[in-house]
Amino acid sequence: MEFLTSETVTSLMRFHGEYLGYKIAKRTLDIVISLIVLIIASPLILLIAIIIKIYDQGPVFFKQYRVGRLGREFLLYKFRTMYKDAREKFPELYNYNYTEEEMRNLIIKREDDPRVTRVGKWLRRTSFDELPNFINVLKGDMHLVGPRPDIWEHIRRYPKDHLQKLAIKPGITCIAQINGRGKLSFFQTNIYDLEYLENRSLTLDFKILYKTILVIIKRDGAF
Repeated sequence: MEFLTSETVTSLMRFHGEYLGYKIAKRTLDIVISLIVLIIASPLILLIAIIIKIYDQGPVFFKQYRVGRLGREFLLYKFRTMYKDAREKFPELYNYNYTEEEMRNLIIKREDDPRVTRVGKWLRRTSFDELPNFINVLKGDMHLVGPRPDIWEHIRRYPKDHLQKLAIKPGITCIAQINGRGKLSFFQTNIYDLEYLENRSLTLDFKILYKTILVIIKRDGAF
């Protein structure tokens, strides 16, 4: 984290302040929708947990530290979609020593990822693997709408101007999620996140949420 200096954090704090009314409305929306989703989806959540447990006896949830606003770490919750011993089976896929050019064109999600289980592929195609993200929203780690949270191994390779996305909380969905999702390269995703940073508003948030529902139904870019 040495690249994220105190000067950088101070700059991020000053970057694009949010109006109090927008912050209150956004947080209210976060809480209300997250509660509704978790309550309505509770039978499905229980069913998914049982299926994952029966499939390979491994942990139900995938927990990983991600980077939030101003570089603060938080524990992200998702349903586990990979083999429980994926890191031991495929250590080469956890080597983050990309060149600058490789990082620019890197596709984060691979359609043929050998680490993903059969159950995991179904969860990813339906986006059900991200249902536990709503717990993070309730906790205040994330918003419903905002850049997807990344890991330090990627962020340390961001161009300096891409670090601006850390000025706001990450989210479950954003512009990149409705414009290609897993098909986008690493840099394309960041460009969309910076576009959201410049233009965010409650109206845009509602538009993104609506289009996200359509994308999930069509399974565009989900694999």
